[in-house]
Amino acid sequence: MPPRRPHCVPTTNLPARAAIAVLTAVAVLLAGTGAAQAEPTPAELEAQIDEMWNQLEPTIEQYNRVHTQLKDNQARAAALQQQLQPLQAQVDAAMGKISDIAVRQYKIGRVTTMQVLLGGGTPTDMLDQLAVINAIARNERAEIQSVAAARDKLAGDKQALDALIAQEATQDADLAAKKTQIEGKLAELQKLRQQVYGSSGATGTLKPVACPVEYLGGPGGTAAKKACELIGKPYIWGAAGPKGYDCSGLTLAAWATAGVTLRHYTKWQWDDAKPVSKADLRPGDLVFFYSDLHHMGMYVGGGWMVHAPTTGDYVRMAKLDGRPITGYRRPG
Repeated sequence: MPPRRPHCVPTTNLPARAAIAVLTAVAVLLAGTGAAQAEPTPAELEAQIDEMWNQLEPTIEQYNRVHTQLKDNQARAAALQQQLQPLQAQVDAAMGKISDIAVRQYKIGRVTTMQVLLGGGTPTDMLDQLAVINAIARNERAEIQSVAAARDKLAGDKQALDALIAQEATQDADLAAKKTQIEGKLAELQKLRQQVYGSSGATGTLKPVACPVEYLGGPGGTAAKKACELIGKPYIWGAAGPKGYDCSGLTLAAWATAGVTLRHYTKWQWDDAKPVSKADLRPGDLVFFYSDLHHMGMYVGGGWMVHAPTTGDYVRMAKLDGRPITGYRRPG
């Protein structure tokens, strides 16, 4: 009895051309699958982050400008509204006075006519009274016209300002949505970058984690990346490279790679950079310590900085906490 054939083996042969076509399709499919499964390198991810950051930074600056203008104009509109209220009250009070005068003038006019008809004395006194009342009415009208003109001007200014505020509010919301969307994509890329680096980004106590912890494009990202590359260089007082660095020499050299010039002194760098809040910190920002600003480092994300600590030590990563922070500054 002949042996049974396994179920996976076909009982008929495919034509040669058909077999070649099937094999070719499988090869293409496998090649495509392999390409899809290939993990991006840190450099490729950083290139994507650079591109995304170049989209985000102008959006952030536009948002900051529009948002600031919106807040300023809203404050101006509120101030105009406060000015309008007393002017409207003055107009209302003046209108009330004119109404009272008109009523009195009407009543006196009727009495005078009756007196003339009845022959009860001359109407001269009554006419004099009417002249006085008319003069008072003219003065009141002049005053109310002046107040009303001021009120109408402010009302016109506020109407134009309200239209501008509505336009800016729309722009503000649109830019905020774009900013949030791009920041979300950046966060995903940052997470993937950390996964790709894994523990391979660490080199012992000087560099416990991948550096920079958060990578961003732009000048700050360039400076932070350079500071990370200098980890392991010895601390040399008064030096700004290439053999060694002190704390302000390190930040000076790192920002120089981004085309930004800093002076070699912590207090000068404090003066030359603009303040930022802790909530707004991003890689490349400068962190200053102690009331006399005698030490500083560069923020590299995730609560970490790179700094040149002291004589006998080396440029290294460290957590921000542990020293009294005076403030944060952003060069450029």
